[in-house]
Amino acid sequence: MLRRAVLLGKEASRDFVRDLNRAYWILIKIMVPALLIVKFLEEAGFTSWLGAVLQPLMQTIGLPDELGLVWAAAMLTNIYTALVVFYELGGDQTYTVAEMSLLGTLILLSHALPVEGAVARMMGVPWWLTLLLRVAGAYLLAFLVYQIYRQSGSGEALAELLWRPVARDPGWLPWLAEQAELLVSIYLILAALMCLLRSLRWLGIERLLQALLLPITRLLQVDRNAAQVTIIGLLLGLSFGAGLLVDESRKGHIAKRDMRVVVCFLGLCHSLIEDTLLILLLGSELWVILGMRLLFALVVMAVLARILFRRSADTLRSSA
Repeated sequence: MLRRAVLLGKEASRDFVRDLNRAYWILIKIMVPALLIVKFLEEAGFTSWLGAVLQPLMQTIGLPDELGLVWAAAMLTNIYTALVVFYELGGDQTYTVAEMSLLGTLILLSHALPVEGAVARMMGVPWWLTLLLRVAGAYLLAFLVYQIYRQSGSGEALAELLWRPVARDPGWLPWLAEQAELLVSIYLILAALMCLLRSLRWLGIERLLQALLLPITRLLQVDRNAAQVTIIGLLLGLSFGAGLLVDESRKGHIAKRDMRVVVCFLGLCHSLIEDTLLILLLGSELWVILGMRLLFALVVMAVLARILFRRSADTLRSSA
């Protein structure tokens, strides 16, 4: 009996390591090329060019022109880099709570597009749809929130900036060291998350989580099997959770149509804990960057699930 238990334990460990390495390798193949492309674009001055293109949009939602560069940095890289750019540009200036909430909305809905767009692409969501949803969606939600602030006259208090990130060395060697550190940390995070998910499944808690997410899955018209993928994205996001998300999509447990709906939903609303806390440090309001973001994602995807992703069709109307 003991020998059998030991053999089963070894087999389970081998299966775990195999699944972990497979998920991690998927993530590496997505992230490394995307990170290199983004670095080359930054070196070529693309971020500054994109920031200049975005400046006219800033005025329509009551934000200073220079914050267009912050939004551009978020689109191409990640939230942390966008915060560094923000403090380099205007860390000594004063902004209102409304301005920081609007900037936070733009950053949260449309950041890390090269990496997260590649993840979505591997799961059947074309680039044009990712960019349309996340960039146009970010601007639309910010415009709606701006109108709420404008009509109510709220959000005029000065925002309290609670954190100042350390400026990064722009050189290639520090950048490579930083990316290597990131990839190692992602492996550890993946291992911990896979342990957690298997424990939840073994304890039967996974069914409870599926039940808690039932209102969302019903609204999006997806099967309960999509609940685990949704949880991964909501907690980890599309970058850190990429390996697990793509791995789940390849196992075939979730219909292709359902996977596309969930991935589009997660594009608009993911990493609810970490990303939200980072933007809160700017002095943003929680009802905007969490409440409005979640509501907007649910409404948009409830509509698209019934128009673009009809249950009768297993593929998008437009090919990827």
